[in-house]
Amino acid sequence: MKLIIQRVDQAAVQVEGKCVGEIGRGFLILVGIGEHDTKELADKMLDKALKLRIFEDENGKTNLSLAQINGELLIVSQFTLYANCKKGHRPSFTEAGNPELANELYEYMLEQAKAYSHKVESGVFGAHMSVSLTNNGPFTIILDSKELFGV
Repeated sequence: MKLIIQRVDQAAVQVEGKCVGEIGRGFLILVGIGEHDTKELADKMLDKALKLRIFEDENGKTNLSLAQINGELLIVSQFTLYANCKKGHRPSFTEAGNPELANELYEYMLEQAKAYSHKVESGVFGAHMSVSLTNNGPFTIILDSKELFGV
């Protein structure tokens, strides 16, 4: 599993010109689900991501978590995080999870994320989406389950 976490002032996702998810201050998380990912791994990744202390405290230090600032979440599925560009110039996506598994885990993650934030918004799985954001910092963190947990 791969997560791209962006600290944002605002973020939104549109499908066919219609806004389907929108947040204020918080995290935009792009989620790539691999072929061997599980609910247990999703729990670990969410816990790691959503407890990151990357919001500034009163002294300007990145010391506060999403919960401590009452932050919001926008979670968007993005299988292209599993692009393999080692050969040639056309990416391969064979390491991405099959759509049925990926959708199941994505929906599971959305439900679990509600324990971390009062507002959890999402994109539409498998849809062509337009994502906009104002990245605060900019501050972007990449979490890869292989690096973190060897899975």
